[in-house]
Amino acid sequence: MYLKSIELSGFKSFAKKNGFEFNTPISSIVGPNGSGKSNVAEAFRFVLGEQSIKSMRGKRGEDLIWNGSNDTPRANRASVKVVFDNERRVFDMDFPEVTIERVVSRDGVNEYFINGSSVRLKDIIELLAKAHIGASGHHIISQGEADKIISATPKDRKAMIEDSLGLKLYQYKKVESDRKLKKTFENIGQVESLRKEIAPHLKFLKKQVEKLEKTESLREELLATAKEFFKREENYLRDTGRLLESERTPLDSSLKKLESELSDAKKILAEAGQKEKKEYLILELEKELSTSRVLKDASGRELGKVEGLIDAQSGIIKKQEQLAQSDEHKVVPLKEVEALYREIEGESDVPGILGRIKEKFLNFLKERRESGTTIVIEEAKKALEELRSEKLNAEKKFKEAEDKEKKLQADYEHMKKEMEKAKDSDNSAQIAVFRIMSEENEIHSKLNMLKLREEQLHAEDAAFKRDLTELGHLIGAEVLQYHASMLTLGVNMEERSAQIERRRAVEKLRFRYEDASVAGSDEILKEYRETSERDEFLARELTDLEKSAESLRNLIKDLETRLAEEFETGLNNINKEFGKLFKTVFDGGEAELVLTVEKVKKVGIGEDEDLGEPSFVEDFGVAREEGIEIKLNLPRKKVKSLMMLSGGERALTSIALIFAISAVNPPPFIILDETDAALDEANSRKYGDMIELLSKYSQLILITHNRETMSRAGVIYGVTMGSSGISKVLSISFDEASEVAK
Repeated sequence: MYLKSIELSGFKSFAKKNGFEFNTPISSIVGPNGSGKSNVAEAFRFVLGEQSIKSMRGKRGEDLIWNGSNDTPRANRASVKVVFDNERRVFDMDFPEVTIERVVSRDGVNEYFINGSSVRLKDIIELLAKAHIGASGHHIISQGEADKIISATPKDRKAMIEDSLGLKLYQYKKVESDRKLKKTFENIGQVESLRKEIAPHLKFLKKQVEKLEKTESLREELLATAKEFFKREENYLRDTGRLLESERTPLDSSLKKLESELSDAKKILAEAGQKEKKEYLILELEKELSTSRVLKDASGRELGKVEGLIDAQSGIIKKQEQLAQSDEHKVVPLKEVEALYREIEGESDVPGILGRIKEKFLNFLKERRESGTTIVIEEAKKALEELRSEKLNAEKKFKEAEDKEKKLQADYEHMKKEMEKAKDSDNSAQIAVFRIMSEENEIHSKLNMLKLREEQLHAEDAAFKRDLTELGHLIGAEVLQYHASMLTLGVNMEERSAQIERRRAVEKLRFRYEDASVAGSDEILKEYRETSERDEFLARELTDLEKSAESLRNLIKDLETRLAEEFETGLNNINKEFGKLFKTVFDGGEAELVLTVEKVKKVGIGEDEDLGEPSFVEDFGVAREEGIEIKLNLPRKKVKSLMMLSGGERALTSIALIFAISAVNPPPFIILDETDAALDEANSRKYGDMIELLSKYSQLILITHNRETMSRAGVIYGVTMGSSGISKVLSISFDEASEVAK
């Protein structure tokens, strides 16, 4: 047995926990109308994932929960638990039993459990689909739905048959694949949008990187040229230093030798020290005599100047004295005249005023005429006295300088005569000293030239180190690894001129590199690398998505092919069983399921040309819609349409079709809720025979009032309801009773 038990707690009229054990091929549930028998069938739908509350005779989720009575309070939750035997691995789980439970609360929250673990509804549906079980289908026929497959539209009837053939799993996969394909196309669009979005920035960064690459190429060229320059420059500095050192060594040696010879010559001249001293004195006398002559000439010029000034001053005094003796050229100061005017102006206008004015004026003229000397003459005489004093000092200095010159001239003449006498005695020693001093001067001249070259070399070495440091900071420490050659390159004008040209080339490349350098190169390279990696990642994602889309299209195509093949095979098998059962039920006749294809217009939203507004139109092409029609031919009647069948004939036809479907693809269990209600006694026996035949393939749970149907069951569960409105369960096992009776 696949179905072992079902347990209801708080579900509809089953307020308390009630259980049904299904350990026989056919189990029957009986009871009076309204006792809650059909609630058991709905409990199966509920626990297997049914989402339509209406199909379970409710409007809201809380309609499935016990609502209470006078003596029993309402429940806050309803739960249904069903247990399946999984020894044959009907379900894709490694458990001998599979327990599925669903719980609904009054707040509308649904919970699902598989073997006590919380799961999603999707997990329940996938698990049941693999075992050809669902919340609604041909294996659960609720009350009043016996002829549902007969009254359904061709399209819905085809869906029912596909479900019964176990194609729901393929359809589910196809729907999932279609959804994934649609999502994949959306992702492709998003990835393409992202690539388009970063494309301009990536293009800009690429140009920047190309510029950096050119700069890097320029850097490499500068690095190579600089290394060559520094290598040769270091060789030049080293070789030039060695050369200068080699030139200085013999000069220093010669200088030391000359100093030794000069020392020896001085020892010889030491004996004639007085002569040397006299020679020195002669030189000193020459200097003093020259200085004395200069002083005498200066004193003579100063004396002549003073005498000229005295003569000029004497002329001024003489001329002023002549002017003073003449009234015509007598000078009266203006302020004295102004004082006389103020004095006259102060006289009052009285008799005798004219006489007094004349007297005052005559006295003024007399005083000025008798004054004799003027202020100018006094100042000139004073200056003349000072010049005469200066003349005396100048004459004294001139006399002293003249006397000193005569004395020095006499001493010089005397000393020169004495030196002429001693000239022959020390002439050879003096010649040696002069020669040595001449050679020393020549060596010192060479050493000075050598020092200038050394200073130039030091300056070039400092420039070398400075350039090396600056380029090291500019293009990196790699430039320091130039590895100067230990071979002597030679120091000559041609080699040096080539090195100067090389230095100019380094400077040009340096200026070009500094101008071409891009700020933040590391950040640009990092951003370009990251953006490129993102673009490459998006490109790979796009390729993967396109491959995934192609794979999904192929999968959908395979699923459609398999669905078509499986459906065609299953339809043929159902037709065979349906034909046999139809003949059995109606004692003859024919019945067949026929695949139909109908062309329907697609309805969509278009635009009204007159109003320019959206409107529903049908001009969107034509779609193919497949369905299943039932063709039948009753014996002894000209009835070929389902609409012409009586209620009993419709019930028998639907039962025959349901049983035919179940025989072709037997589900683990079938629940039939009063499908035999419209049958008479004769047809009830045929119905019972078909039930016993079907029980060989599937486990049957029958909800019935029919005695004939009850007689075929191995166990009967009675459902009763008291005044409290709570359903209760009683059971009778005929199989066990038979064993006891034996």
